[in-house]
Amino acid sequence: MPVSSVDEEKKSKVEMVTYGKLTWVYIENPSAPEVEYLAQHFHNFHPLNLDDVLSRVQRPKIDGYDDHLFIVLHFPVFNKQNRVTTPSEVDIFIGEDYVVTVHCSGDLKPLAKFFKECQLDEETRKSYMSRSSSYLLYYILDRLVNYCFPILNKIIDNIDKLEDLIFARPVPETVRQISLIRRDLISFRRVVHPQVGVFEALEQKEYPFIKEDQEAYFGDIADHARKIWDGLEDCKEVVDGLAETSNWLTSHRIQEIMRVLTIVMALLAPGTLVASIYGMNVPLPGGQQGSLLPLAGLFFVMFGIAVAMLFFFRRRHWL
Repeated sequence: MPVSSVDEEKKSKVEMVTYGKLTWVYIENPSAPEVEYLAQHFHNFHPLNLDDVLSRVQRPKIDGYDDHLFIVLHFPVFNKQNRVTTPSEVDIFIGEDYVVTVHCSGDLKPLAKFFKECQLDEETRKSYMSRSSSYLLYYILDRLVNYCFPILNKIIDNIDKLEDLIFARPVPETVRQISLIRRDLISFRRVVHPQVGVFEALEQKEYPFIKEDQEAYFGDIADHARKIWDGLEDCKEVVDGLAETSNWLTSHRIQEIMRVLTIVMALLAPGTLVASIYGMNVPLPGGQQGSLLPLAGLFFVMFGIAVAMLFFFRRRHWL
């Protein structure tokens, strides 16, 4: 692989680290100069793959060629401010003596940290870059996939808190929490599900320039991806169950409120009827000018009817 000049690297924001015959080229937030750099120094890269590097809407995939692979992967990044998981794209070219990683958004800390470790520490370079490009690729993917587990654990913790909230206080706040967790799960699932097929292809298909045991190394990556997907499936089932429980508790609470209000209205209805009748501007029995006895009698009748209705409701087990 031709070596670029220092000025050209600075201009195109291309970083690289070399150990023996293996070179790791690292690019963040690619633009036209970076793509031009790759086109000039890696003549075997397909122009469509280089166009994909600039695109932000690529789905995870793996394109195989005679002497290299082009891999598009997405990894989740949790946005604390908006409480949502978003995908971050990584494009990878791997050949026999090089690995090119293009990080499209620059927010995957494990990838940047790993490259800095290899760039600054001789022992780290020797450990991960002395064997083959596929060995380095395995550890790059391993760090990125392991980065998914803390995000998954955070979702599980939020689900546990949601469960306590639902059974403690079935209030509108639970609806908001369920909606936020569901949004996280949907975003996370969109990121992880297409990845599994890519990792399984690396595990099962044979590529002449991959020197390591694919079934052992990339099978481990695929197994981790499947575990993450299984965890997301379990979370989805739990959240769906909690949402159903929350809806049932809310419905039950509304029914209890309506039952109480109905009983109150039923108790007030006879008194309202009697008061309405005696409120008519016509002569009625018991009407005596200046006497409180008729009024007291009406109150007594209303109270008696209400007590009788309460007794009837108790006998029918409505209360």
